Amino acid sequence: MASSPSARPPGRPRAGVHAAVFAATLSTVDELGYAKATVERIAAAAGVAKTTIYRRWPSKGELIVDCLLDAFGPAPLAGGSRVETLTAVIRWAAAKIGEPGVGDAFAGVFSDAVSDPALRVVLSSRLQDPYRLALQDALGEPESRVLFFVDVVVGALLHRMGMTGEPMVDADVTALAEMVVAHFRQA
Repeated sequence: MASSPSARPPGRPRAGVHAAVFAATLSTVDELGYAKATVERIAAAAGVAKTTIYRRWPSKGELIVDCLLDAFGPAPLAGGSRVETLTAVIRWAAAKIGEPGVGDAFAGVFSDAVSDPALRVVLSSRLQDPYRLALQDALGEPESRVLFFVDVVVGALLHRMGMTGEPMVDADVTALAEMVVAHFRQA
């Protein structure tokens, strides 16, 4: 008997696997910390086989990068003045890094990339470059200035998270925005 064209392929349904794995990744990182959030534990929390994850992401680092892309979504670059755009991006980055599991996942994959050149390429090309290019376009700034912006903002936010275990408080985000915007006004 021939199967009909609308018959579901064999195996488990694949719809929603990314969403389930990303949610499980962030909750596992939030609960256990980056180092203890193994692919095995993430798979168990997502209700999928470890092989399901490894078919899509060859390493924990690549999973984390895609999870972060999903968590961050697009940067708020539409409309407003240059100062409003810079301030909105800083506040957006601070809010995202402050979400449960996100800052820990970001700091963990960043730390792993220090000694893993292949992961550095993945982190740079898949996570940093799309945002850098969008910022360059929105601000009309050269690559070196946008990279400086990213280094200062993300570096400060992750440093605070790493030193205190807490996201930067709103008053400090405001001060960070004022300092960074002042620098970019000098352009």
